[in-house]
Amino acid sequence: MKKLKNSVNRIKYIFFLFLFIKCDGSKLNNNFDSCDEIYYLMEDQEKSWNSGNIDDFMIPYWKNDSLIFLGKSGVNYGWEKINNNYKNNYKNTIEMGRLEFNNLICKSLNDTTHIVTGKWSIYRLDSSKNIGGYYTLIWIKKDKDWKIIYDHTS
Repeated sequence: MKKLKNSVNRIKYIFFLFLFIKCDGSKLNNNFDSCDEIYYLMEDQEKSWNSGNIDDFMIPYWKNDSLIFLGKSGVNYGWEKINNNYKNNYKNTIEMGRLEFNNLICKSLNDTTHIVTGKWSIYRLDSSKNIGGYYTLIWIKKDKDWKIIYDHTS
């Protein structure tokens, strides 16, 4: 009888342990998956930039007049304005160089809002013209797609 009671208790323990790990792990995986989705979008942005395609680079940005970009020239509003600024400041692939993102932090505020902070670098043939800095991006999930609604790049 004692062996049976120990076996039942052991099974209960394993069941509750499994349930605890399963619930806790699924929560972590949801956040991890969202950050992974965003990181993949940013990898696509790197590829687009490095192939000289600013239009594709801009796909993750919210195509709206309320999009905010804060950079060296101050605050800019709207997808069109930001897209035009990129095209005016980087007229060809030589000026664009090779972009690399190094994401440092992905913080989930809730299921549909994430903040990503990291470092960006642009490497050029003439290394004396390399540039870089840091960024903070606010990503919002809109209609099943992640979109950048706010970009502070320094």
